[in-house]
Amino acid sequence: MTLSAVAFGQSRETLGEGDSIRITVFQNPDLTTETRISQRGTITFPLIGEVVMAGLTPAGAEAEIAKQLVRGKFVLKPQVSLNVARPGRYPLDDTSSNLTDILALAGGVTPAGDDFVTVMVTRNGKTARLEINVPTMYRIGDLSRNLQLENGDTIFVQRAPVFYIYGEVQRAGSYRLEQAMTVMQALSVGGGVTPRGTDRGLKIRRRKPDGTFQAIDAHLTDPVQPDDVIYVRESLF
Repeated sequence: MTLSAVAFGQSRETLGEGDSIRITVFQNPDLTTETRISQRGTITFPLIGEVVMAGLTPAGAEAEIAKQLVRGKFVLKPQVSLNVARPGRYPLDDTSSNLTDILALAGGVTPAGDDFVTVMVTRNGKTARLEINVPTMYRIGDLSRNLQLENGDTIFVQRAPVFYIYGEVQRAGSYRLEQAMTVMQALSVGGGVTPRGTDRGLKIRRRKPDGTFQAIDAHLTDPVQPDDVIYVRESLF
């Protein structure tokens, strides 16, 4: 018996048609790209255009994108990171058929993966979608949600929500959004404000439900939402 599992993570294998990938460039949040490799074995990347990915390892793809960013003089010293989401089928047996065992077999949830794991199960002819917070399950010691999986069940681990921070901060870029994170905590993740910066007059660019963006004044105790872009301005004094 087998089940299907999907998770974002690095791989030593080569990339190919249909692979879903997420690419980030350190300190350049606008270049973050999630896409699927086309039938031609290519993707379209901001500033660069079409890039051949098929046949490259993830590390090789990172180097290729970095090379083209430098060649075009778009980013001086790019630090490129590429994660892959590749479906896989894994065997079930009597000793390792629960959720955490199969996640371990698949290499575990990467740092870029969300805490919530989606499991599609079919029981008695009915399909159900379950959302399970794996770290919380371990933290409180309640393993009742550690499902026994059956033939055909599917696990999906999507990427964790992120936020972006730029301006007068030590380490601008995109970062994992933790639960109940505040603006103050987000600044600390980015290394804090530079000597030239100020934590007064902070701005957040936030996507509204209709897809448009709004700029809002931010305070240190405000909660951060997925895909928020926090701007730290330069001090005037």
